[in-house]
Amino acid sequence: MFKAHFVKVCNFQSSKLHKFIGLPFKTLGVKTMYRFLYCSNAMPTLDEIVSLAKFAEMTKKITPYSNTELGKKEQVTKMFDTISNTYDGLNRVISFGIDVKWRKRVVAILSKRQPKSILDIATGTGDLAIEMTKTGADSIVGLDISAGMLEVGQRKVNEKNLADTISMVVGDSENLSFEDDSFDAVTVAFGVRNFENLEKGLSEIRRVLKPSGVLVILETAVPKKSPYRQGYRFYTKNILPLIGKLFSKDKSAYTYLSESASVFPCGENFNNILRKIGFIDVTDEPQTLGVASIYIATK
Repeated sequence: MFKAHFVKVCNFQSSKLHKFIGLPFKTLGVKTMYRFLYCSNAMPTLDEIVSLAKFAEMTKKITPYSNTELGKKEQVTKMFDTISNTYDGLNRVISFGIDVKWRKRVVAILSKRQPKSILDIATGTGDLAIEMTKTGADSIVGLDISAGMLEVGQRKVNEKNLADTISMVVGDSENLSFEDDSFDAVTVAFGVRNFENLEKGLSEIRRVLKPSGVLVILETAVPKKSPYRQGYRFYTKNILPLIGKLFSKDKSAYTYLSESASVFPCGENFNNILRKIGFIDVTDEPQTLGVASIYIATK
């Protein structure tokens, strides 16, 4: 239905926009797409189609580096390997330490489910994996594509004498090596926006979850209300990249993290993607004026 409208409005035979018809519009966090796909059968205007097409093209190009033949997955790996030793300190500065509170909230949600086995995807330096030992889980696997981040995380695990509970493994979130129905819970903190193929990664998560298992995702979001929205955009566009350039070895990393966060589908848009994958009981809980959200879903 939508494609038909798209062709009719753009005059497909002569429009240069026909190349956008095949794009996965459902994954884009834009009000225009949400309105047409989920809220009404309204005919989109040409200006709206052009805006959406430009947005689709922009999101395809958001990667850590330009002028490279590496795919997004390889670029993300390289980026996190480079910034691994300064990541924790900069993360506390950039978030004003509020990310610690958000992780504690994730742990509180999981504790009610009393999971025995947890997979923490995009575990990074292991902050969430370490915090989740408070759930009483017998086994926690921290998985990340960056060996550099895992090396830092393993040191922290060893220092806290948690190696019997937490194992840190290199792995690809979109091609998990675990059997079906392996974990009671899966968590992802600030990682899903780095997936090269979002739906494939979410499908893999659902596959390794046990029936009735829970997925909890902590991810950045864009506030909906003024003036918080404007303040957030100014901070992430101007201040965050500046801090990254001053204190990080990788000057591109924090520009990428800022840009990827600004275009990632959040709120109900992301809820709908989770439902499409097959998750049920999907909810989201905005955090701290809407600058982050916790998504909860069940297999």
